[in-house]
Parts: sequence; C-alpha cells; structure tokens
Amino acid sequence: MTGYALLPQLFTATEVERLRDVVERVHAEVVSAAEAGETELTVWPDGHRLERIDGTTIHWEPDAPGKAVRSLSPVAHLAPEFEALWSEERLTRPMTAMLGAAEVGPFVAKLNFKRAGVGSEFAWHQDFPYWYCCAGDAAYDIATAIVMLDDNTVANGALTLVPGSQARGPARRDPREPTGLLVDPRTVDEDAAVTIEAPAGSVLMFPGLMVHRSAPNRTATDRRSLLYCFQPAGRPQLSALTYDAERLADLP
Repeated sequence: MTGYALLPQLFTATEVERLRDVVERVHAEVVSAAEAGETELTVWPDGHRLERIDGTTIHWEPDAPGKAVRSLSPVAHLAPEFEALWSEERLTRPMTAMLGAAEVGPFVAKLNFKRAGVGSEFAWHQDFPYWYCCAGDAAYDIATAIVMLDDNTVANGALTLVPGSQARGPARRDPREPTGLLVDPRTVDEDAAVTIEAPAGSVLMFPGLMVHRSAPNRTATDRRSLLYCFQPAGRPQLSALTYDAERLADLP
C-alpha cells in the first residue's frame, strides 16, 4: 500500500491563477506588516528564524540573500479563498477516505514557497513528530493535502516520498540534528523513493507518518503550494495547542 494519493489537475487553470493572485497578495501584506510592526521572534535550534505577526508565522529562508519567505502558517484566516478550501468537497471527500473518518475538519493550513533560485531543500522528515508534540496521539489521525499552484518538477524541488513508509510508524530521528524532528537519513530506503511530478492544480495527499523530503528550487520560476492538514472533525486546531518538545522522548 503506497499510502499516498495524487489527484492530477483537480483544480482548473482559472482556479489556480486566482489562488496564485491571493497567495501573492497575502504574502505582500504579511511581509509588509512584519516590516512595519512589532513581531514575536523565535529562533529554532537549527538557526531557522520565525516571526509571528497578524496571527501567522513567517518562516524565513535560512540562507537566502535578503529576506525570502519559506512558509506562512496558519493562513486560512488571511483570505476567504483560503478558508473556503476547508469545505471544498474535492479535498474533503478523498481526505475522509484516507483518514477513515466520518467527517474531517481543519488542523492547520500553510503556504509553502520555493522561490526561484532560493527555495531551500527540506531534509527527510515526517510531519508526525511536530504534530505529536502539539496534539499527542491525535497526531496519528492527521493527513495533508498539498494543492500545487505551479508545475512540480524534479528541477524545482518537487516532493519526494517513500511509499509505504507510513505503515512503519514513527521513524528513527536523526540524533545529529538539533531540532529532533528530522528522520535519520541512514534509515531511509532511497531506492524506493518516488518524486511526485505533476502539473499545477494537482493535489497530493499523504498521512503525517509518510517519510518525505524536497530538493532546492534552482530554476528561474517559483514553486508555491497550499497545504491543508485535515483531522477527524471536532478536534482542536493547531492554533489552540502548545508545542511541547519533551514529547519527543516518546518517539524513536
């Protein structure tokens, strides 16, 4: 069982173009607010800088010249077009089947950027350890739908995942990595890995235990994605939870 689902061109070219416009408007508004106002700064043990402003957190690219945004989270409250995707049946119907839930609800929505030439890699990881530090055992029931707003290719850092890895549960984490959230690369079966190339408008869905990574974007065009993390309906969203790093001790 691969554990993931790729739904090619689920959204039309017109819908994708509209979402791209909203993404760039939200990006400009959040960055402008951060530059003009007082932010709450967090520096992770690996040196990554996060700034909280207007109910969202900017994760800056760690090594890019100037200031380039790596991700924004959460984002659904920043635009009605984003909020509407939580109830979009093209997402909720297959996600209900993936989670085996009677009904799904929101956990968190994110905006990921791999800007042209500066979009950085993301090493082998599972989403699960971070979710677990916030939600405990409820993290087992969280899965992500990635709405691709640009063509995803090997050259621009399309997601690479290891089919079936989710069935093996929490992976051994890299003891050399300071956040404690990345998978030990020595345990990854890279021969089994698959890079998901797909056109804009496609959606990739996978559970939080899926081992995956993404390469840098070294092309001249952006790769932007909306990520909607779903869970069984009625559970608290990420914004209502507190990150507790001590929970990592429960994991391999």
